[in-house]
Amino acid sequence: MIKRGFTHLSVFFLYLLSLLPLPLLFFFARLLYYLLYYLIGYRKKVVRQNLTRSFPEKTLPEIKAIEQKFFRYLAELIFEIIKMATISEKETLKRVKFTGLEKLEQHFKAGESVIACTGHYGNWELGTLALGLHVSAKTLVIYKPITSKIFEAWFDKLRTKYGNIFIAMRQTLRGIAAYKNEPTLLCFASDQAPSRDESRYFVDFLHQPTAALLGIEKIAKSTNRPIYYFKVNVIKKGYYHVDVLPMCLNPSETKDYEITNLHFKFLEDIINEQPQYWLWSHKRWKFKPE
Repeated sequence: MIKRGFTHLSVFFLYLLSLLPLPLLFFFARLLYYLLYYLIGYRKKVVRQNLTRSFPEKTLPEIKAIEQKFFRYLAELIFEIIKMATISEKETLKRVKFTGLEKLEQHFKAGESVIACTGHYGNWELGTLALGLHVSAKTLVIYKPITSKIFEAWFDKLRTKYGNIFIAMRQTLRGIAAYKNEPTLLCFASDQAPSRDESRYFVDFLHQPTAALLGIEKIAKSTNRPIYYFKVNVIKKGYYHVDVLPMCLNPSETKDYEITNLHFKFLEDIINEQPQYWLWSHKRWKFKPE
């Protein structure tokens, strides 16, 4: 009961924070960066290990430089997501721009559904929120629920404020069936980590075998929905540009694992350009091939 009350209080505090302008929140983000990186050392060992294994050609000073940039961005990202609770349509549209959405609209006008693929790179949350303001089809976002029902409800409210429909990962097929008679944009974060039981296929990603979920490939091949990759570019603090790139337009013609290897290759190329904007604090390589 005490824990539940504390969680409700935390959510209310986050709402109050969200009322502040982003420039002021970025000031708090700088303080949070020093707290996370220098005082607490939040998942610093995980980040260092992930970076070292992913970039074996880089020196320790180079790794540390990326590490510090990542923690600075992580702190900013936290406050950007908090701001989403009260951000206006106007500010959302100002902060996230898209190129290539007209390709999707051609499919929608033809009555076709499309699969959108991206990774946990840049502010994927804000990008998805803005996407709902741009496309004519229903935007269905596949996500992994968090443990706390109170925080889950808060997240669901801010994520769906502009019409996006969030579907829990284990309910993906049911969600697709519910909207089978109309064009939809089905969105996946392609770098989600599978559980041990789901770790059956490993892709070569960032110089190491990486367990991959096969959901995107299975759905794309069975429905022949074209796949577009949403490449997030960080323009400056709080501003993003998303390039919508055709990745696989005829999935039913591909070989096994071709689509999975392809979307990991897209993400790897993006990470190599500016590595500080990927979620390095995640324990992405917990499972290895037997």
